[in-house]
Amino acid sequence: MSPHREPTVVGVQNFNAAEDAAALRAAMKGFGTDEEAIIAILTTRSNAQRQAISQAFTHEYGRDIIEDLKSELGGHFEDVIIALMTPPAEYLCRELHHCMEGMGTDEQVLVEILCTRTKPEIADIVDSYERLYNRPLAEHMCSETSGDFRRLLTLIVTSVRQGARDEEAGVDHARAAEAAQQLYDAGEAKWGTDEEIFNKILAHESFAQLRLIFEAYKELSGRTIEQAIKAEIGGELKDALSAIVECVENAAAWFAQRLRSAMQGAGTEDKTLVRIIASRAEIDLGAIKREYERLYDKTLESDISQGETSGDYKRALVALLGPA
Repeated sequence: MSPHREPTVVGVQNFNAAEDAAALRAAMKGFGTDEEAIIAILTTRSNAQRQAISQAFTHEYGRDIIEDLKSELGGHFEDVIIALMTPPAEYLCRELHHCMEGMGTDEQVLVEILCTRTKPEIADIVDSYERLYNRPLAEHMCSETSGDFRRLLTLIVTSVRQGARDEEAGVDHARAAEAAQQLYDAGEAKWGTDEEIFNKILAHESFAQLRLIFEAYKELSGRTIEQAIKAEIGGELKDALSAIVECVENAAAWFAQRLRSAMQGAGTEDKTLVRIIASRAEIDLGAIKREYERLYDKTLESDISQGETSGDYKRALVALLGPA
């Protein structure tokens, strides 16, 4: 992940969980719900602060705040608020589980969550998944995907167990040159492509190390790794490997493109919109907004506002975007 974090939500100073819990209880009690108060509080608190509010709420009123919110709210507005109230790794696990349950699997969601996270983030997801669903994420994924795409995702979620958790372990130039040569030999230099080498290197190395490998690759072959992947590899695997490469180089631009495609075409992909804005708000939503404007010459806020979102749902998303 690019080292400059640019959150739009950082939490509030002088935070008081009990006061916030009381204000939220008041917003949900009695006749009608005060959606504005709910938005004002929850879109400005950090996730850690929201967890503290949740505990204070149970402590004070003996009630589960998520259950209360669900009974008061509805539609995509409810989705935003529940996303905000859920611990980040747990929220992404629920999204992963949802995209694999039932008929068919949404491979794009698997790519969006698993190919764009750093090793420590993946490690958290892997641990949370097993705790929540009592089965390993790798095992569930294996039953829902196939071929090289399955192998790549499995490597991503299992390599964190093998000591690859440390994103800041330092980078190794000699190893980067060696990996670049392996990628070149596995792709451009031979007839047919050895996907396994691509999978192994792109799944195992930290983002910082991959950055070096991609630079070395360009020096070696005269092409970017992205050009090589597009030329050599097809299907879901191409999308997954491209996502890793783009996130190593500019994660904010990758997410900006994903948001754009969620709002283009017939009907908005609301789940994608909610997931990216809620899950990136404390990481790099500021950078995503900037990249969005650079790529499309329109602000993310104006596209959300003019799109098919409305009412409290729209207000909550726009609030998470922070000041223009």
